[in-house]
Amino acid sequence: MNIRWALQTSVAIAIGASFTLAMAQTTAPAAKPAAKHAAKAPAKKAAAPAKAEPVPAAASPEQITAAERVYYGVYDCELNQTVDISINSKYPAWVDVKHGKNTYLMKPVLSSTGALRLEDIRDEALMVQIASKSMLLNTKTGTRIVDACVSPKQRELIEAAKVANGGTTSSMMAPTAK
Repeated sequence: MNIRWALQTSVAIAIGASFTLAMAQTTAPAAKPAAKHAAKAPAKKAAAPAKAEPVPAAASPEQITAAERVYYGVYDCELNQTVDISINSKYPAWVDVKHGKNTYLMKPVLSSTGALRLEDIRDEALMVQIASKSMLLNTKTGTRIVDACVSPKQRELIEAAKVANGGTTSSMMAPTAK
């Protein structure tokens, strides 16, 4: 009986040792991907705050005056595109410009030439408004995003200029005031 007991004990120890070794090998590879995944997760969280919208400064009196002169509404642009300009609900005298999937928070600025500039707070875009049209520019590449944009108010001014000039006006001519 001692031999049988010794043999059973030896087999039990061998099975236990091989089971423990098998479990250690099975759990070790699973721990490595979890460690890699855990290491990647904080990197994604660190990148997310970089996209946070900057908080604009309080509007100056000049900016408030410029914001009152912005042509708000939906603009019809070339190639059947649209631009929507609206008052920003969070920041007084700041403007939201929407084109496609992008929304830009912009500061209205009057220029010495009479044009109105809407300057993106992230320095990515610039909207220029003159009496007869507007255009949205990419300031990083120096290219036009969309051109020949006309708001309902600009359309009224163009029609008034046509009437004042006997029915003819250049697309770039500013309307005359009466």
